[in-house]
Amino acid sequence: MSGYDILKFIRSKASLKDLPVIILSAKDKELDKIMGLDLGADDYLTKPFSVLELAARIRSLLRRSKKDERLIQIHGLCIDLDKRIVMIHEEPVELTYKEFELLKYLAKNEGRAVSREELINQIWGYDFIGESRTLDVHINSLRKKLGNEYAHWIQSVRQVGYRLVAGDNDA
Repeated sequence: MSGYDILKFIRSKASLKDLPVIILSAKDKELDKIMGLDLGADDYLTKPFSVLELAARIRSLLRRSKKDERLIQIHGLCIDLDKRIVMIHEEPVELTYKEFELLKYLAKNEGRAVSREELINQIWGYDFIGESRTLDVHINSLRKKLGNEYAHWIQSVRQVGYRLVAGDNDA
């Protein structure tokens, strides 16, 4: 597999698409650099290179990546973690504190089946003493507020919990 093939694979996977990538290559032609950047690399460095320059480019890339961590965007759904706002196609969605926390946690774990216990511990805390249906009630409310276009993204995983899957069949 070539480096370009690996880069295509990384960018095709939802769970890896935001992974920062720097290409380190002996290919120093302008066309090679353009191809790597057009395929989704964040930077391109040709050999031989200085370790200090590589370290500086990594720090720069990580600074840019951390700014983006405060915003989760998935197919028209935008979760602004700093402002605690959820937008669907630039229209605000009013969520309660717990609904926001649930959506945020599921979005950060997109594609992964998250157990009921993990969700309750993360959202309500380890010392939560309450009705076991509390999670289900909040999930159902969240689905309603997300509307028909996005409600099906929150999938029930039998005998486990829930998973957020951004489907390719959405508008």
